[in-house]
Amino acid sequence: MSNDDDHDFSDSDENGEIVTEEMLWERIPQTSGLERANTFYELSARIYARGQYDEALALAESARDIYAELNPVLSSDGLAQAYSAIGYNLNQLKRNSEAATAMSKAVEILRETKSPLAIDLACTLGEWWYGSKNYEQAIECMRECVQEHLIEGNEGGAANDLHLIGCAYRELGQHEQSLLAFKEARALFKSLKEVINVARCDQKIAHALIELGDGEAALIAAQKSLDVFVTAHDHRRETYSLFELGRAQVLVGEDTSGLETLDRVLEIATENEWKDFDFIVEIEHCMAGVLRGIGRGEEADEIERRIASITEVTEA
Repeated sequence: MSNDDDHDFSDSDENGEIVTEEMLWERIPQTSGLERANTFYELSARIYARGQYDEALALAESARDIYAELNPVLSSDGLAQAYSAIGYNLNQLKRNSEAATAMSKAVEILRETKSPLAIDLACTLGEWWYGSKNYEQAIECMRECVQEHLIEGNEGGAANDLHLIGCAYRELGQHEQSLLAFKEARALFKSLKEVINVARCDQKIAHALIELGDGEAALIAAQKSLDVFVTAHDHRRETYSLFELGRAQVLVGEDTSGLETLDRVLEIATENEWKDFDFIVEIEHCMAGVLRGIGRGEEADEIERRIASITEVTEA
């Protein structure tokens, strides 16, 4: 399995004859060893494609158990495929940490055999560690991917790896490391003339700079990202860049401008049919802080009273 939808087995055998799922089930008691493991794996792949992830997981685990008992020289590729299949099924079942653990075993095996498939699965693994909030593991995994991509001359791959590393550091509150990762990613994206990705980095660079207290530099980065997204009519990303711009304005003492900018962001965020309440609360919280700072405490109190009703639900 190379991604959530692709599998390595076709519906025909080596003679070009169509192999039905019923034929595969009939084959199991008639086979042993590597052929039996391959049959379990092929069944798992087909059932996965139908979205029956619990059954596909059980079959992939059966394949893994058989591969693990065989000569590693003959079965290492199959064992790695089985672990990756287990990972994909667990991921679909929202068992994210278990999925990442299974995929890490697949990556380990493929790296030992110097398989070219290792790097793609390692990138998937890093995303899964991130999705399961295991940010340290995500960083460790993606650091290896950066080096492998650079050795291959794949600067785009390395840039994406560094972007995810920056996001992981941000979630950990390690803003200096986050800033460095996003700057490295930006340099690579710029060399590839990937305008949108450069702007994505600029928006996150602005965020890190704000957290580090460098409002002037944050203003520049936020404005750069905003210019790109406005030009590209990328309204969703434009909103987040505008939010960082407003925060930067407040940080450098431009309270009135910052409040106006944050009010624009709030208007956009609340006009969306689907309400991102976490983002709305974050905007309102920033606005309350500005209002309190300029002596408009009653308005700040009213905002905080309202958002308390939302956080009571979202943080439950």
